[in-house]
Amino acid sequence: MKKYFDILRKSPLFNRIEDEDLTALLSCLGAKVCSYNKKETIMSEGEEAHEFGIVLFGSVQVIQIDYFGNRSIVSDVTPGEIFGEAFACAGESEIPVSVVANEACEVMFIDCNRAMHSCSNACEFHSKIIFNLMKIMALKNIMFHQKLQITSKRTTREKLLTYLMQQAKRNNSNSFEIPFDRQELADYLEVDRSGLSAEISKLRDEGIIESQKSRFRLL
Repeated sequence: MKKYFDILRKSPLFNRIEDEDLTALLSCLGAKVCSYNKKETIMSEGEEAHEFGIVLFGSVQVIQIDYFGNRSIVSDVTPGEIFGEAFACAGESEIPVSVVANEACEVMFIDCNRAMHSCSNACEFHSKIIFNLMKIMALKNIMFHQKLQITSKRTTREKLLTYLMQQAKRNNSNSFEIPFDRQELADYLEVDRSGLSAEISKLRDEGIIESQKSRFRLL
């Protein structure tokens, strides 16, 4: 497990956890590592949730697919970030989303029951994990409301501009790169791809944005 320490140190789940405690903690949490190929399903909608994952390498996407097969990207998860924690902590018998490898990746799985309950030794670092996990879920709730700000807009143009302004604020710059290609961006905004491409072209022509592939600049 020590080869993953560099990325685990960057994970908010292990904030304020010393290296000498990390090995014992991972054992206490029942941590295990699995590898996945691009587009491989990591978690499937309808499965029971009892573990959550930490991306160690590559990236994964949390997605929802409606009755008609339309895909919506809930979030993009990169190294050091976690996914599935809310469903696992809630003890959901059927999760409402799927998690898919966006590229070849490695994921560490944590037993949620072990994470949420202090062990018999009442380890100090175990208490820190519980605190960190609660903070992560609170921040995810804020991100969920930010996503609602986007999807509640009526037009593709409004959704796109709201998303781009959020990204500019997050990056503290009017020039930034987003983690999506055009189809993925359309899935995240829950709009038609052709309509999205048309709006991006219009905004460029109107001198409101500059864009090249996944890089945008608000003018």
